[in-house]
Amino acid sequence: MTGRIVVLVFLILILVGGGVLWFDYLNVIDAKNVTGPVLNFLRAVPLIGNLIPPGDPRTDTQTDDNFINLDSERLAARLDALELQRMELDRRDQDLANRWGQMEQMIQELDEQRRALEEQINSFNVILSDAEIRDRTVERNAINLINMPPERAVGILAAMDDQDIIDVFRKTDELSEADGRTSIVPYWMSLMDPVRAAEISRKMVARPSFF
Repeated sequence: MTGRIVVLVFLILILVGGGVLWFDYLNVIDAKNVTGPVLNFLRAVPLIGNLIPPGDPRTDTQTDDNFINLDSERLAARLDALELQRMELDRRDQDLANRWGQMEQMIQELDEQRRALEEQINSFNVILSDAEIRDRTVERNAINLINMPPERAVGILAAMDDQDIIDVFRKTDELSEADGRTSIVPYWMSLMDPVRAAEISRKMVARPSFF
């Protein structure tokens, strides 16, 4: 009989305890204010009071303090972890900012190199275009001189600068070689002033075919 009573009391305690915890979770009641009087009442009941250890306000207070300290330590640990995460994120942000700065500098340097290369290409194209125009002009002059009497051609050549005469002579040699004809350049030089012809020949010494 006594055993049944104890079992029923434990069942009741379990149900009551579960209800108290649930209402405490819902903030309907304060579990500490409820369980204290209940435990005191049960300690006064024969047979049941012997199963429940006597309450000690100091012990209860220490237990509450222990829970509070444990919660504080957990909160402090979480705050430390969050602080470490924040510091890590700040470090990564700084690394990204540094890398982005380096990339911007590289892009700027590449852009400057591209502009310099474009300027060089434009300058080269201008020089090439000028050279092509001059080459066509020299070719037309050479053809015109070839098709006129040698004496008249030499008179025109005598009025030109030495470099212009050299360019015409070289172009005339190229045209004659392409047509399979003998170049008229030696004959023109024989009709020119000997001193002028010798000076032009000296400047053309790099072209052995003239000898």
